[in-house]
Amino acid sequence: MWKPPERIKYAPRPGKWPSEAHAATSLLFSPVDIGQIQLSARTWVPAMVPWRSTEEGFVTDEVLAWYERFARGQPGCVVVEATGIQEVPSGPLMRIGHDRFIPGLKELADTVHRASAGQTKIFIQLIDFLSIRRRPEASKYFQRFFKINEGHRVALCAENWKEDKIREHLSSVDDAVLEEILTERELDDLRMGARERVTDVQFDHIRDLPNVLPGLFSDAAERAQKAGIDGVELHYAHAYTMASFLSAKNDREDSYGGPRENRVRLPLEVFAAVRGRVGDDYPVGCRFLSDECIEGGNDLEDAAYFGVELAKAGMDFLSLSRGGKFDDAKQPNVGDAAYPYTGRSGYECMPAYISDEFGPFGRNIQPTAFIRHAVRNAGYDTPIVIAGGIHGFEVAESILQNGEADIIGSARQSLADPDWFLKTKLGKGDEVRLCTYSNYCEGLDQKHKIVTCKLWDRVEMDTPNVRKSSDGKRRLIAPDWIP
Repeated sequence: MWKPPERIKYAPRPGKWPSEAHAATSLLFSPVDIGQIQLSARTWVPAMVPWRSTEEGFVTDEVLAWYERFARGQPGCVVVEATGIQEVPSGPLMRIGHDRFIPGLKELADTVHRASAGQTKIFIQLIDFLSIRRRPEASKYFQRFFKINEGHRVALCAENWKEDKIREHLSSVDDAVLEEILTERELDDLRMGARERVTDVQFDHIRDLPNVLPGLFSDAAERAQKAGIDGVELHYAHAYTMASFLSAKNDREDSYGGPRENRVRLPLEVFAAVRGRVGDDYPVGCRFLSDECIEGGNDLEDAAYFGVELAKAGMDFLSLSRGGKFDDAKQPNVGDAAYPYTGRSGYECMPAYISDEFGPFGRNIQPTAFIRHAVRNAGYDTPIVIAGGIHGFEVAESILQNGEADIIGSARQSLADPDWFLKTKLGKGDEVRLCTYSNYCEGLDQKHKIVTCKLWDRVEMDTPNVRKSSDGKRRLIAPDWIP
């Protein structure tokens, strides 16, 4: 398993908290325009998947309570979790691939607007993802999934063997032998579980993605608009379909892979289809990576190029993350699926309190500033959202004052304390419950369990009407705070 190059323990370091008067004059709590709408503050809760929907992807009471709690902290914007645009089973992940999801999403939008007293806008993150299977037992892989070809027979000197004998033999040999016989992709399917890639153009449904995805994304965006959601964020980041088209590892030969201008083609076509469907006055932006943080992947120069192209196309905002790829993920246990936040790229996406010399905080500041500078030099004033270990007023305000970003995103800190922006604004920063960056929440996400924060469980567990997990050991919602 990949480990950070150093093993240094870090504690939260939020810096000095402002007085209410100081906060009132800050950039952090000043308004900012996103397309044709205005956020009340430059505070932003990025998309986090809490695994609270039904298996069919519908909004539940637990989903409503989750977003209501963030809204009560009155961030400028809260982005609803990655929401699937296709009609495919995906467990308790929210979906938006059919009109039947609109009523629940409308109730969600109304809940956020009401709970925030109109101070918070709600956007929704739209995602497409390709098929991934759990890591199989070797015997199951060779008996059910492995396709024997002439090259395997030659490598085994088994030209006259029956298939059953070949499969039985491969199930029993050690890794060194398999590495001499199997291709890199076959080894990966065995060791990690089979995973579709955008470069698998031998399959019709993969080859046809550029024809299909613009319509699926635009249909989903129209549903969000009808539900009263204030804007959409197209998910072009991490390990998923659109990010894979952007990746330098995308070598498709159909004008959607290879050079940068080809790799950005489908993301631009998706955006154009969405814009054509929802109109110019409905906010549409995207989340993409400042760096893939994998060997052979996109770097900062690639990201700056994409940032300029997306801004030129008319995106209303650009939200920057980093890493989170399948390519360097830890090998899963047999029966589990690979998780794209377990290798170096995953660490860069969600660094923990045990870190390298740089530390877990602010790793995305300079990359984001570089991309923003490229966008501004190209003549575009597209708002840039930064996220990554930001948990205090001083750093957030300095980022804005220095022109390194325009909006401050905070995921894990907002999970730890959904009121932290509001407490800061009211001059009560010393009451903020600080994230310890233990990644307890990420561990739950990895297992597709309902995501909570361990810090909640230390507060008022015996208070009547506290929502708890089925075993009674975890709070499902952050503790209340009365200003």
